[in-house]
Formats: sequence, structure tokens, C-alpha cells
Amino acid sequence: MTTPSSAPHSAPARCPVQHGSPIDTDGPRVSLYSEEFAADPHHAYREMRRQYGSLVPVNIAPDVPATLVIGYHTALRILNDPEHFPADPRTWQKGVPGECPILPMLEWRPNALRSAGLEHTRYRQANVAAIAEVDLHSLHATVERIAVPLINAFCQDGAADLISQYAFPLTFAVLNATLGCPPEIGQQVASGMAAIFEGVNADKGNAMLTDALFDLVTLKRNEPGDDITSRLLAHPAKLDDVEMIHQLVTLYGAGIEPQQNLIVNTLLLMLTDDRFAGNVLGGSLSTRDALDEVLFTDPPMANYCVSYPRQPVLIDGVWLPAHQPVVISMSGCNNDPSISVGEYVDNRSHLAWSVGPHACPARSMAYLIVQDAIDQLLDALPELDLAVAANELSWRPGPFHRALVSLPVVFPKSPPLNVF
Repeated sequence: MTTPSSAPHSAPARCPVQHGSPIDTDGPRVSLYSEEFAADPHHAYREMRRQYGSLVPVNIAPDVPATLVIGYHTALRILNDPEHFPADPRTWQKGVPGECPILPMLEWRPNALRSAGLEHTRYRQANVAAIAEVDLHSLHATVERIAVPLINAFCQDGAADLISQYAFPLTFAVLNATLGCPPEIGQQVASGMAAIFEGVNADKGNAMLTDALFDLVTLKRNEPGDDITSRLLAHPAKLDDVEMIHQLVTLYGAGIEPQQNLIVNTLLLMLTDDRFAGNVLGGSLSTRDALDEVLFTDPPMANYCVSYPRQPVLIDGVWLPAHQPVVISMSGCNNDPSISVGEYVDNRSHLAWSVGPHACPARSMAYLIVQDAIDQLLDALPELDLAVAANELSWRPGPFHRALVSLPVVFPKSPPLNVF
């Protein structure tokens, strides 16, 4: 396991100075992108807390230093203080090579996630308004319409990988439906987003994604419909084509990978915890209970909500350097011993959706999609079981997500569901 003092990939780099001046000095950093970290991040968070407290010097990619926040109350202070912790990365990224694998995840874009001040307000208002008009009753029907054929494609096999055969294609198709994106454009979007999240050929993935979203914006300017893209275009903010592309980047980034991971991580809990499992339908707790617990313990975006202090900031006795990434560990903060009591039912004080001016505006949609996806699957195949031991599952390395490589399951072969 990579520990703060022995990270094998960490070259000496700049880090916050404890109880000193805002001058950075060399020191060890925790690698958030290593396979060791992905395999057991909770152990890593405990070691970080023991050695560093609430603010941890990390590398989020080779030679890309950042500060990771693992203290819950410290995170609240930062997330609710956009004046001192703005989300605009433009000064930082001037010193980052274009081929840096995480740059597409962090670089400046003209959207709410990467803007501050009046720019942020303008983009945020357009997104909130466009998302608020999604009909949740119709969305429920959309999830069912997409889930049933996916389940029918493997229900007679007695085995499936619930990521490649269910969670990914479902979240992708549901998001395309809400955005009004046709399949041929959507496939380009999916390929580009995958490259960005994996950090492999991320620059090419970014270009592919941009081209596909330009095609979608052009289509919706000419043929508007009852969808989020058309409502963004019609909003009084009068977003131009470039701005539209970058609103859609955020929506796809938040709508595919994190929702897929939330479905999968929740299913893993339900299949391995006796409170939910042992014949899933016989469990005493609901899908929503499992979902809320996972949002605490293994949120799909484990480390994100990045900000860049305008000037050196002293917080918790540590100087944070100006224009260097401050990354909120939703997973580390949610499991901070100062607030975690191990009770998750009806407890939604977690940071998985973030808080403050950048809090997720689509959480109601996400809850509905994820819960419906899980319920559709378990209603159809109530005797699901893991095909391998839980400790044999592999987690994908990466500084931001908490994501399995695959989720293989077995179940009694079942006849196809009726397609409505």
C-alpha cells in the first residue's frame, strides 16, 4: 500500500508547509493515481489523517502536486468560500504540460464548474433552469424503457458483467435521452469521455468530445426539442456555441461515469452486506438506504471539487500555496472520525453532491436514475450473486473516481421481461 512516506511514484515536489510561511518546500507526497491507492483508499485516508491531519500533500498525476482535504469541517469551510477558493484554474494550468493526463478533467472551460464570480452565476443559472424542467415522471419511464432490453440481453445467460452490460449503457442512454442526443453523436461522446476519465490519450479524447458536442449543439439550434440542450440554448443567458459545448461537457462528465459508479458501488454493497443481501429481496434495508450509505462510504467521485486559492491561505495551521489545486476528498471527509458515526439511514450530510455554490444541481435526477436502475435489475433478477469473491474485484486507478473494473454476477437463468 502506498503511504504518505513511501509513495513509489512521488518525486520531490512542492507541498504546504505546516505552521510556517507560505513558501513551498520539497517533501513526500501521496500518489492518488497508483494501483495501491485504488486497491484500498480507506486505509490510505487513515494513514494520511494520522500523518498529516486534515490537509494532505498529494500528487494527482506524475509531478502534478495538490492539497487533498480529508477533514469534513475544513471541506465545508473551503466549499462555502468561493472568494478565497475560486474554481477558475487558468493561472495554474499555464504551468501544466498539454499532454498531462488529468488536464481535460481540470482545465478551464467556460462553464459553471470551472468559473468564478459573475461568469459562474450566469452559467449556473442556465444549467439549473434547464435541469429543473426535466419531468421526473417521464424520466422514470425512460429508465424502465432502457433497462428492460438491457436485462433481456443477458437474463437467459445466467451470468453478466453489470458494468459493461448494464450500468454503463443504461446511464449513457438515459443521459442521451435527457439531452436530446442521437445515438451516432452519443457514441463519439462516450469514446471521448472514456479517454478523458482514464487519462489515456486524454487530449485526443477531449478533441473527439468537443467535435461531437458541436454537432449536437448545431443539431439542436436547427431542431430544438423538449430536452436539456434545447433549453440551455433558449435560456436568456444566450450561450454561444463554445459555451454550449462546455456546459454539455460538464453534464456528460457528471452524468455517465459518476452515475455508473454509483449504481455499481451500491449493487456491490447490496450483494455483499447481509443487511441488504442473502437473497436481495429478503434484506431489511431499501435500495435508497444502500444508495445513501454508498454516498457516504464509497462515493463515485471520491476526490474532486477542485479550487485554486488566489493567494496563500493559512487554514488548519497549514499554508496552502496560491494557484495550486485544493482537492476535496468526499470519501475522506465523509469518513472523518469527527463526524462519522456509522449511521447512514436517512443521513444525507455527506459531501458526495458537494455543497455551496458548486453543489450538484441534478441530484434529484441522479437519485431517480440510479435507484430505478437498481430496482429494475433486482426486480427482474432477485437472486443475483457475485461471480467472484468481493476481495478479487479490481478497482480502476485514478485520482478522482471510485470505480470497479468489472462487476461479474451469476443468477438463475430467467425468461425475458415483457417489453412495453
